[in-house]
Amino acid sequence: MTTLSPSGFLAIGDANLEYRMIGPSPEQAPTIVMLHEGLGSVGLWGDFPEKLQAATGAGVLAYSRAGYGNSTPARLPRPVDYMHTEALDVLPKLLERTGFRRGLLLGHSDGASIAAIYAGSHQDHRVEGIALIAPHFIVEDISVASIAEIRKTYATTNLKAKLSRWHKDVDNAFYGWNDAWLDPAFRDWDISEYLAYIRVPIAILQGVNDQYGTMRQVAIAQEECYCPVDVTIIPEAGHQPHREAPEPTLAAISEFANAVLGLRGSQGRAA
Repeated sequence: MTTLSPSGFLAIGDANLEYRMIGPSPEQAPTIVMLHEGLGSVGLWGDFPEKLQAATGAGVLAYSRAGYGNSTPARLPRPVDYMHTEALDVLPKLLERTGFRRGLLLGHSDGASIAAIYAGSHQDHRVEGIALIAPHFIVEDISVASIAEIRKTYATTNLKAKLSRWHKDVDNAFYGWNDAWLDPAFRDWDISEYLAYIRVPIAILQGVNDQYGTMRQVAIAQEECYCPVDVTIIPEAGHQPHREAPEPTLAAISEFANAVLGLRGSQGRAA
């Protein structure tokens, strides 16, 4: 177990993963572990981790997977099962290394898929719920079309320069994600089988205008899960509700966390 400072790096396998720890450490209070999207990083969460910590009193741990942020670059090309590797190999090691005792997994997009795979493959009593923002359980046509379009945008606009603010090796981050999703073999990617094995409450937040997925993803969870599934539809949001509609997104996630973990916000947290 590593004593966590407010920020630093964790050696997981052959990678050094950057992290931020906001609020109490895992031995002092429940922890919300944040899993970013396919082009995300610690920094791209913005101030959402701080707001979530204040609304719950939990510790909030955000980290950048290999290939993202200031973490070690990933080996390319990524295999089409890269999210399985993150959920089945990397995340268990990270939870052990950080001394995670109890809490939630909060994932966005790819991170939501990783959280679902983990919860469906590990009967981990420490994980008492999962919150999924814009999750993917199958590959939809709209996902592939939007990912092909952003590839063109990356090559022809200043998107690369914008992303370089958040990623030490921006090509590694972008193509590691983009090439995998556009691999023809990825069209058969399907993690819905894991949903029936999740034994903790699930919160799903879905933006109405999500350009990377439809309400079909929500319907799959409702069809396959035996555990409670709480769905929040956010009309004013696309693929990034925590950035596009932060107030309703924060309210839904903090309410879920407080109910599942027995928290009462930063003024009266439960251990």
